[in-house]
Amino acid sequence: MPPTATYRLQLHRDFGFADAAAVVPYLADLGVSHVYCSPVLEAAPGSMHGYDVVDHDRLSLELGGTAGWRQLTDACRAAGLGIVIDIVPNHMAVPTPEDLNVALWDVLRAGSASRFAGWFDIDWAAGGGRILLPVLGKPVDECIAAGELSVDGAEIRYADHRFPIAPESEDLAGDISELLAHQHYELAFWRRAATELNYRRFFDVTTLIGVRVEDPDVFDATHRVPLALVAAGDVDGLRIDHPDGLADPSGYLDRLAKASGGTWTVVEKILEPGERLPRDWRCDGTTGYDTITAISQLFVDPAGAKPLTDIYADLTGEPTSYAEVVSTAKRQVLETLFAAEVDRLVRDFTASGSTLTSPPAVRDAVVELLVAFEVYRAYAGDPASEQRLLTAAEHATTARQDLAGDIRDITDVLRGEDPATAAFRTRFAQTTGPVMAKGVEDTAFYRYLRLVALNEVGGDPGTFGSPIEAWHEHCRRITDDFPTTMTTLSTHDTKRSEDVRARLFVLAEIPAEWAAAVRRWRDGAAQHGTIDRPTDYLLWQTLVGAWPLPTQRLQDYLEKATHEAKLRTSWTDPDQSYDAELRSYVERLLSDDALLGDVGEFVEQHLRIPGEANALSQKLVQLAMPGVPDVYQGQELPDLSLVDPDNRRPVDFAQRRDALAAIDSGVATVEPKLRVTTAALRLRRSRPALLRDGDYAPVAVTGAAAEHAIAFRRVDIGGGSGDDVIVVATRLPVGLQRRGGWQDTELDAASLGTDIAAYRDVLTGRPGVAPLGELLADLPVALLVRDEG
Repeated sequence: MPPTATYRLQLHRDFGFADAAAVVPYLADLGVSHVYCSPVLEAAPGSMHGYDVVDHDRLSLELGGTAGWRQLTDACRAAGLGIVIDIVPNHMAVPTPEDLNVALWDVLRAGSASRFAGWFDIDWAAGGGRILLPVLGKPVDECIAAGELSVDGAEIRYADHRFPIAPESEDLAGDISELLAHQHYELAFWRRAATELNYRRFFDVTTLIGVRVEDPDVFDATHRVPLALVAAGDVDGLRIDHPDGLADPSGYLDRLAKASGGTWTVVEKILEPGERLPRDWRCDGTTGYDTITAISQLFVDPAGAKPLTDIYADLTGEPTSYAEVVSTAKRQVLETLFAAEVDRLVRDFTASGSTLTSPPAVRDAVVELLVAFEVYRAYAGDPASEQRLLTAAEHATTARQDLAGDIRDITDVLRGEDPATAAFRTRFAQTTGPVMAKGVEDTAFYRYLRLVALNEVGGDPGTFGSPIEAWHEHCRRITDDFPTTMTTLSTHDTKRSEDVRARLFVLAEIPAEWAAAVRRWRDGAAQHGTIDRPTDYLLWQTLVGAWPLPTQRLQDYLEKATHEAKLRTSWTDPDQSYDAELRSYVERLLSDDALLGDVGEFVEQHLRIPGEANALSQKLVQLAMPGVPDVYQGQELPDLSLVDPDNRRPVDFAQRRDALAAIDSGVATVEPKLRVTTAALRLRRSRPALLRDGDYAPVAVTGAAAEHAIAFRRVDIGGGSGDDVIVVATRLPVGLQRRGGWQDTELDAASLGTDIAAYRDVLTGRPGVAPLGELLADLPVALLVRDEG
């Protein structure tokens, strides 16, 4: 059975299986049905996330190995909880020693003759029969001259890296240059990766090599342990990382469903606004980024679009067209990060025997298509994907009229089924995702700063707010397509926590106050120096969104943000003077007590209370909507975290355990977010036919402030009980206050189709009433169940 709700735990060497087992009783009391673990297989030493798998044949020793895993499964069984695990089919870590990654070590030792050569997506011909390993800090000749490369027995060593020596070259060990020339790999300066890499990688991460799970033998070998855990009853669900990197995502999911017996499975598929998961995929849905987008748009006031756009332009001087920012960013990453991937596409196209276009024209046309492609991937046989290819071709042609014929020819190949061009079609499909991820998520999102609460994975910052009906349509689509898809508000990859976003949504309702404050703060900060205007504007949004924010956390965040933006500094070409001055500026700024006092007063006067209303409302909406809600670790209490690693800090479970115990003891002053969370989770677990499997129906609201309420029913249609629950939440709280409150606004009796007096609000214990001024007198949300008393 699908979970009723999950709780995501980030496992690493400092929080392993035994630590997870220790919090299981609390999670059971909280109300979830399943513990949802980050990857559990052996990862690179010291990994803080587990996505850099090195050995598919064993559970992570750093997490506690088999013994630790048994502690976790025993604890879950005792508490009546299941387990969902995250698996990583797309890639493995590289390079690693033999005792960790036997498969890759053998490929490095024996080359294309290795029995594991088919595991990895390597273009041997492009490397002259060798695999490029760009791990050196400088050109290889300079490393040799500096004595940084050495031979130790049957291994070559460089810093912490170890590499095998091909058996046939062992007699050359006395001459390191000659020895290196006779290996099945080429040790190279790391900068060569962008232009010469000859293996598929995860995005631009050279230390993660693509795995060919489309090969049945590779699938079996890499999935033996997870499938054994499913078969043993230890694991009840699977989360699939980055399916768009695979050669055939649909075929992979078919194979996985058969092998797992159809266990509940969700995929980390990033859906852009308006995009739908292919209906023929054998899975239960996505990991929920699409719901983050839908909820975020619901809580942003569309009336704030123009004033915030004008403020952004005035205070930063940056382009206000999001599409323009995205196009520029994608083009930049294609030129600087993915030149090797583009070259491989050209080679695959040329190797297909096509004579439609010359290689230089192929390259230019491919770049234009990748820039213009608006989603993460197109899928063969999918009508929506067909249309997206045509739309991309149209936009690409508009950008480069001189390439119109070449773009048309390549688009025809991408839409075709000729076996000779299959490799090119697959490779193109595997490349669009990395370009979107690095060009949009990890570049444009750090450049386009109009309202950073909208800069979230799968989101469209160029769209500013949506009507309530769009939300109801999103929920209806879930019930029609994938009714047990996962929903979420925060993950280990979100750009900021749900509560930071909730607070920043308020800025759309107070643009004038916000503009005045930023101008005042900027003037006051001038005595401490200046930074570039876009970073300055990001700083103030970040500061108020996560207030109070310690200096170190703000420095670390801005360092990451400016490096990802790639405008004044970057990870590959850091401007050390800029980086140092930025950190110094933040330290000086956050030492100004008068300025910080003004910031704190602004947050208290304008943001805190409406931000908390948004946080409670979006939380209840997510927990009660169709699908399977996930609670990311720690998010049952207010949490003002930023992008990783900030959102992966240790969670104080003792604090949460005590707060939950206080709620159960009748203490009324406990943080309302925990009260809302546990009430909804417990209701879901006790009535799965209602909140997991039930139907969704909007409830109409009438009155002067109707636009400020979201209301819907969940109805048990499968169990025959007729049971239902009514959910009411507040949106745009500042505007509501300016209207004078709810006034005559109430739930529409005809829409309810039932007597509201027969219900009780499980959050307050009060009887149900239609007037929202009375129903929402204590909290901005209500969760109404039939009163059995």
